Amino acid sequence: MEAILADRALTVVRAPEIPDPVALADVLAGAGIRAVELTFTTPGVLDCLREVSAAGRAVIGAGTVLSREQAEAAIDAGARFLVTPGVTAPVAAVAAQHDIPVVMGAFTPTEVMRALDLGAAAVKIFPARALGPGYLKDLRGPFPGVRLIPSGGVNAGNAAEFLAHGAVAVTAGTDVVPPASVAAGDWPEIAARAAAFVSSLEGKP
Repeated sequence: MEAILADRALTVVRAPEIPDPVALADVLAGAGIRAVELTFTTPGVLDCLREVSAAGRAVIGAGTVLSREQAEAAIDAGARFLVTPGVTAPVAAVAAQHDIPVVMGAFTPTEVMRALDLGAAAVKIFPARALGPGYLKDLRGPFPGVRLIPSGGVNAGNAAEFLAHGAVAVTAGTDVVPPASVAAGDWPEIAARAAAFVSSLEGKP
């Protein structure tokens, strides 16, 4: 969480394959996004987690964690944080047991409250594109101290606005790591996209 809050961003990678997960993580961390979320929708994700964890140059986490079993497997593979698409008590229990932060997905105020009750270190507002940056400002009214991280539809064109409306960090997705570019190992393109995204957080074009 320290890296996510300091960088004000994390990257979520969804791709049909990741040919070199260490190179990908290095490119992202080098651009200024040290927290990298690899999702269970990627085949062989546990092997990818192990490789990046062993390299030790990025803060690696597991995303789209849907069950206790996935949470346990991800932590065993070296995940230092977990991310869920929705509110899930079993995953929260595993995270607490291992003292691992979980960024829990939510959308409505009721879901935000439930995520907090379960001990979420931060709440991922997903899908953020549905209502846009203004929705973060609305949520900050009843939840002024809650760490909100929008995900889904965040890009270099709106990331700064999400931060201005109360997000503590934003999730860089396909705008930074297009699945085809990841699968092709096009690290220069991803490096350029990540640098542009990080620059946009300061409101720079």
